[in-house]
Amino acid sequence: MAQLQFLNLQLVNAQYQQELKEACSRVIDSGWYIQGQECQQFEQEFANYCGAQHCVGVANGLDALILILRAYKELGIIQDGDEVIVPANTYIASILAITENNLVPVLVEPDINTYNIDASKIEVVITNKTKAIMVVHLYGQVCDMQPIKELADKYQLKIIEDSAQAHGAEYKGSKAGNLGDASGFSFYPGKNLGALGDAGAVTTNDGELAQVIRALGNYGSHKKYENLYQGINSRLDEMQAAMLRVKLRHLDAEIANRRQTAKYYLDNITNSEIILPQWEVEQSHVWHLFVIRTAHREQLQQDLLEQGVQTSIHYPIPPYKQQAYTSWNQQNYPITEQIHQECVSLPISGMTINIDSIRKVTQLLAQ
Repeated sequence: MAQLQFLNLQLVNAQYQQELKEACSRVIDSGWYIQGQECQQFEQEFANYCGAQHCVGVANGLDALILILRAYKELGIIQDGDEVIVPANTYIASILAITENNLVPVLVEPDINTYNIDASKIEVVITNKTKAIMVVHLYGQVCDMQPIKELADKYQLKIIEDSAQAHGAEYKGSKAGNLGDASGFSFYPGKNLGALGDAGAVTTNDGELAQVIRALGNYGSHKKYENLYQGINSRLDEMQAAMLRVKLRHLDAEIANRRQTAKYYLDNITNSEIILPQWEVEQSHVWHLFVIRTAHREQLQQDLLEQGVQTSIHYPIPPYKQQAYTSWNQQNYPITEQIHQECVSLPISGMTINIDSIRKVTQLLAQ
């Protein structure tokens, strides 16, 4: 086993062991396990954290995005066959949410320096079928939202944030989750704010949208045994909500530690064959992942593993090259493909990594 694992969730959660056990006992003793006080309180606390007016807990991050788009369809804002602009290099969940709603993803290349959607390439693909821009705050860094908001205003488009990796990241004083019309979050265990199972949420300042999303995720029901929509079952359960309430209290400390680790990497990785991530404004990046690029990825990973350092790749295959979307397999997005061929993620799990471990990594990468 690697001496420095890429991610050790046992260590991550051991930091909060007593608080998590107390939260677990509180839920067990309550006798109420779905749509109770823990979920309601987490929704309010997370909405407050993001600066949004509404938060709706759902089963996972993919459902959060699916339900946002589905709600816009129920409200008559989006229809089958409409287009949603999305970065070509995102994780496949962003694309799945679009196609699941019988909508058409329009892929746009990322900025090679930030890995986020290149705002300068959006306007050229806008058509009369375009109804939304889905921005993905990839690896924990918020997108450059100002030019995107200007385009959305110009063409009357909705902005949907995929904030699955960006809990707590800020753009000009506002947090992810409050930078568009609606935002989907994942609380998958490996996230900066991770549950102890699957969980997700939607944040928005649109009260009507929040109501529709809440009903859609509860069998289409706004009132017991009355169903407005053909909904699904996607609810944040009491146990995960209670766990998330504990970990939300520690999120800012987790982010601060990730930023400290990232800064050490940035200051001390000196190998000219390694391309480091760019970080212009501290608050804009919460370092869910620390992604470097190199033309010698396999060799680098092997060399690090032999020295006890485990790495990962986010992501090896772009969505449009997946078997799930065979009709797109011949499409060509050179910047996206370069990123997917060269990227390597280094360990950066916040408070579970000590400086000696990070020093070892940087010394290995200086060679």
